Formats: sequence, C-alpha cells, structure tokens
Amino acid sequence: MHGILFIQDLAVILLVAGVVGWICQRLGLSVVVGFLAAGILVGPSIPYLSLVSDVGRIETLAQVGLVFLMFAIGLRLSVRKLRRLGLPLLAAAFAGAAAMYYLSRLLAAALQWSATDGLFLAGMLMVSSSVIIGKVLHETGLNHERAGQLALGVSVLEDVVAVVMLAFLESVVQLGGASAHRVSEAGSALLTLGAFVAMVGIAGLILVPWLLKRMSISMDEELQTLGLAALLFGLAILAQKAGYSLALGAFLLGIIVAETPHRHQVERTFEGMRDVFSAVFFVAIGMEINVHELVSTAGLVCTVAAFTLVARPAAVTLGLGLIGVPAREALRAGLVMSPIGEFSYVIVQLGVGAAVVPSRFYPLVVGVSLLTTLATPLLARRSEAIASAVLGRQPVWLSDWLTAYQEWLDRLMRQRKRSALWQLSRKRLAQIGIEMLFVSGILVFSQELYQALETWLGQDWMFPNGARVAFLCLMALVVLVPLVAIWRNCSALALLFSQVSTSGQPRGRQLAPVIETVIKVIVGGLLTLWITSMIPGDTARWLLLSSVLLAAAAVALMRRRLIYWHAVLEVELNNTIETSANKMTSTTAPWLGRHPDWDLHMIDCTLPDLADCQGRTIAELDLRARFGCSVVGIERQGFMIALPQPEAVLYPRDKVLLMGTMEQVRAGREFLGAVSGSPGADSLFEEVRMEALVVPEGSRVSNKTLGAVSPSREHGVQVAGIHRGGIRILNPGAQEALKGGDELLVLGTPQQIREFRGWLTQSADPTC
Repeated sequence: MHGILFIQDLAVILLVAGVVGWICQRLGLSVVVGFLAAGILVGPSIPYLSLVSDVGRIETLAQVGLVFLMFAIGLRLSVRKLRRLGLPLLAAAFAGAAAMYYLSRLLAAALQWSATDGLFLAGMLMVSSSVIIGKVLHETGLNHERAGQLALGVSVLEDVVAVVMLAFLESVVQLGGASAHRVSEAGSALLTLGAFVAMVGIAGLILVPWLLKRMSISMDEELQTLGLAALLFGLAILAQKAGYSLALGAFLLGIIVAETPHRHQVERTFEGMRDVFSAVFFVAIGMEINVHELVSTAGLVCTVAAFTLVARPAAVTLGLGLIGVPAREALRAGLVMSPIGEFSYVIVQLGVGAAVVPSRFYPLVVGVSLLTTLATPLLARRSEAIASAVLGRQPVWLSDWLTAYQEWLDRLMRQRKRSALWQLSRKRLAQIGIEMLFVSGILVFSQELYQALETWLGQDWMFPNGARVAFLCLMALVVLVPLVAIWRNCSALALLFSQVSTSGQPRGRQLAPVIETVIKVIVGGLLTLWITSMIPGDTARWLLLSSVLLAAAAVALMRRRLIYWHAVLEVELNNTIETSANKMTSTTAPWLGRHPDWDLHMIDCTLPDLADCQGRTIAELDLRARFGCSVVGIERQGFMIALPQPEAVLYPRDKVLLMGTMEQVRAGREFLGAVSGSPGADSLFEEVRMEALVVPEGSRVSNKTLGAVSPSREHGVQVAGIHRGGIRILNPGAQEALKGGDELLVLGTPQQIREFRGWLTQSADPTC
C-alpha cells in the first residue's frame, strides 16, 4: 500500500508541476517558478489543498533531482570552456562575487541578522542563474552582442563560484555555525576542497573518457546509460563520504564528461530523467515554503530584491571593469546578471535543512528569484539607455581615472606578453599547482581510502597487517609519479630563472649553476615540509619511509620509465582538454558580435522536432527574400557549420544563427519555429518485413529484368533474393530477368507487399 501511495504522490506532483509550469511559460516566466508554485499548492502549508501524503519520500526523490540538475550544469561547463573564456573573465567573476559577498554581509548587518544568516544570504545572492540569463539573452537577441556574451560567460563561471561557496557553507554547517574562529577554520577547508577536486578531476579526465569509449564499443546504448548512471551516483556518494554534498560529485562528473566526444549523446540520454527529477527537486523546495510566512516576509522580500537589482549589476560591472572591459559594455552585462536561481535554492536548502538559518529563507529566496526574474528582461531591453544615462552622469574625474586605468592595464598586458620568462614558465607553474593539489588530495583523504580498502580486503590480508602494508606501498607508488613531475618542473624553472637572472652578468656562467643549486635546495626543503604536513600523523612514519625507499629505488632503476609516465600523463590531459574549433557557442564564435555603426543583430533559434521547415534547404526557405535575414551558421549535434551553403538542409534540433535587423531576425525565428500542428508521417520502420511471393505463369513481369520492372521505385519494395530451380540468388542485380514460377523474397511494409502481389498476378495479356 505504501508503494501505491508513493506512486500517487509522484503522479500528483508531476501533474500539478506540469500544469502550473505551462501556465508560467505562457506568461513568459521561468518554468522553475511554476515548479515552486506547484510545491506550495500541494505541500502541507495549505491544508485543504495538501495532496501529498509522504513528504519524506518526495524529499528523497528531490536528492536524485539535485544530482541530475548539478550533472546537467556541469555538462555546460567544461575545462575547454574555461580555457576559452580565459583567466581574466574568471578573475572578473570572482571579483564580482567577492564584491557581492561584502555588500550582502553589510545588508545582513543593517538588518541585524546573525553572522550565519549573513553568510547564507551572501551565498544566496553571490551567484546568478545561468539558465534564466541564457533564456533572457536568447529572447531579447542580446546573446550575440558583446555585452550578452560577457554576461553569459560570467554566469557560467559563477557556477564555479557557487560550488566553492557551497563547499564553504557545508564546512560552516559541520562546524555548527559562523563565527570568526569557525569561519577561519572553514576557510582552511577550501584548500582541502581544491585537493579533492584536483584528485577527482585528474583521475576522471584520464579514466572516464577511456571508460566511455570502451562502453560505446562493447555495450548497447541502454547498458551505457546504466553504466554512466552508476558512475554518476557513485561519484556523488564519494563526494558525500569525503564530507561534501552530492551536488559536488555530480557537478564534477558533468565537467569531466563535457570533455569527451560522448557529451551530446549523454545529454540526450539523461535529458528526460533530468527534467523529471529536477522538477521534483524544485517542487520539494516549494513544499517547504509556508504561505503565511511568505506573506509576512513580503516587505523583506521586496527589500532584498531591490538590493539585489542594484548590488548585483554594480558588483558585476566592478569585476568586469577590473579586467579592462569598457564601462558601457560592463554595465550592460551587469544589468543582465540580476536573477538568482538554482544554486541559490541549493544553498538555502542546505542552511534550512541543517537548522542553522531560519525557515524564512525559503520564501525569501523564492520571492527574490521571482522578482529579479521578472525585472531582468526589462533591464536587458533597456540596458543601452540605462548605461547611457548612468555614464552621462558620472563625474569627469571618474571617467579620467577609468581611462587611465584601462591604458595602464593595456600596457601591463603587452609587457606580460613580451616577457619571455613569464611565457616560458606559466604552463609549468600551472602544472605544479595542479599536481600539488592532486598529491594533497590523495594524502589528505588517505585515511578514508585505507578504510575502504581494509573493509574490502580485511586487515590481515595475505599476512598480519597486510592491508596496511599493501596500501602504503600502493600509495607511495601513486604519489611518486606526480612527485617526479613536480620536481622536474621545479628543476626546469630553477634552470630557467638562473639563466635569465645571470644573463649579461660578467660572471654569469659561474653564477648560474650556483643559483640553480640554491633554488633546488630551497624548493626541495619546501616540498619536504609540504609532504610532511599533508600526511596523516598515524601513517606519517611508515609512509615517509616507504616513499623514500621507493623513490630511491625508482630513481635508480626506473628514472626513464617515470619520466615516460609523466610525459604520457601530460599528453593525455592536454589531448582531453584540447580546444575544439568546431563548436559554435555564444561565447566563442569568433565572427559574432554587433558592429555599433550597423543595425545588424544575430540571434539563434532551435528547430522543434515537428518544425514545418525540417528537411528543406536554405534556398527553398528563401529567408532573405521573405524576411530580409540570412542564415550565417548552423550548430548540429554540437558541431558548427559556418556560413552554410544554400543547399544545406535543416533538420530537427538544429540551432540556426540568423543575421539581420531585429525585426527581420525575429520574423525569421518565428517562421523557423512554426509547427503547423498536423501530425507527421508515422515511422514504418518497425513494420518492414520479408515475405516470399511466387511469380505466376504468364505474369506481366515474365522475362523482364528487375531494372525494367523497378519494384523499388514503382512499388516501394525491394527484391532481396530469387529462388529458381533449387538455386537461390541473393541480392540480384538489375539485369536479372524474372520468370514464371520464380519465388521472390520481397522486403517492404505489409501494404506495399500486398499491392506488389496484386500487381504480379496481373496477366501480360490485357484480354485475359
């Protein structure tokens, strides 16, 4: 009976969520707002409408939805996308988030909230909703302008900020709240987070692409889905066992899968499950909202929403201005960055669920999200006028200072590009940082790894304390390869710095080896201190001893092999995250953007599955003559066709990029997205079958060749074989003549075969 009630609850939730979400979509709102409203309707806060009997099981399904939601967000953010967006934009995103953090803490202090409340308020307002922003930019046609591309890039990078903030807040929850001492402890936990991410990321970038490739070769599609789902939930559980949330593990796997060629197949496979369980997740949040509390906090919601609509654009504008983006473009991008969304819900759910913040945060996050979502399209459409009004009133001294700062930043960037030392050392410094985080992650979580191994093998595996000995030896071997890589990179940097610092000196040749040796000694000491501090205390002595012995033996016996392993590892990682030139996204297509002197815009639209224009060429559609716009790009299954030819055919789910005036491209988008509503032709693929037919004596096809009869063109059937006099002719050619008494193996649908049989029985003599 409990199972029936659970199915009933799930049916009610999905039905109400679908209806309310459709209403919100018709009103121009995000469907997420509809899901939250559905949760309020069916939840316990309205007793006479409460339709869900087992809230606990729905919350369990909501956790599944959280895993799929974070996995989908990770799929949109890959390492190659981070490389394309660049370090300056990442710095702008973190700078804007930091500014919003301090502004939010000031607001919390003004409201006389506790430190913990202020911390969760800052986490709620620090990051925007990339889903809502992408939808707004698409609808307003700004996603291919410079300001829109900046906004979309920052919103994607803010997902990284959200993951860091989520891990930070989880540490605060585990410590029991926020205070000066506890927040400092939570801050140190961020280094552990970096070590965990590096450990999982590097291992995943090496193993997951290989695993997906093997599954695609040896498994059917449904088995691949099961394997990837197991990997998804397994990594989510691994993150939780490490002290983090399920969301972090799912997000990391999404980023890793985004680096593989299987990304689009995975997106299609999990699209349905993601939609269903994500809806359940948002409905579950809505069920936690108390209607009376929502009404009583209306004033607070309006206050925080007004603050967000001012503070978020200001913070994003500041962050973009720090990297040299012109003030007008930075302000226009900031105005689009107002709405908060999915990560804000996750952060509030964490705080309220752990009882470290009051329940009023639920209606607060929903109300602020709704108001900022409603205001953002208006701000986006009027961003040009608002930016002109604000910049027209700025003081002269501020304008002069901004101009001078941008000129100084340009000079600094040019000097950095001309610096040979920086150009030669930056990649090695990045490799050292990643490898050190990887080793730190393995050492920090060595206790958890050992406990898992001991549970699997037993403490006295093979001999007394065999599991511990095996683990220590395995750990030393795993750590040894990245340690050799770190030392090789440090040695190369020491040589480089010694050569550059003594270049042109009178005794440069004699000083260079001395400086190189001193740098190596200092670096070796620092690495020893680092390794010692990372190793857990109870295993430090044995692990250090085994590491030293193995390192000495490896250096003596396997030096070339270790160098080879490092080279292979480096090549594999570089190949995995190599930037692809065949992608068309709103932040990377190089020809995109609006020239300020021309009234030309570019917007994209995705063809529906039942689009009227599917299967037709660009020349047949004749968009230029009808509406004045042109097709300048097609993205199909993640690959871009730049400037397609008129003979190019459009297919369902193609993303078509249109160029023209705003009126022209909007008319073209409406035409391409039109669906007549008439049912399409049903697929007859499953009805195709083979059937044996006998050619009657005196048939009209007697002594005629298959080419002359042309059964494929005239009747839609194919002759796969002929049985004549005990001889079987497979796949007969067009010159094969048919004779009376031949048995034909015919391939086609039942209707086609029936019509062909009737045609065969007709006599060659019309008088018969």
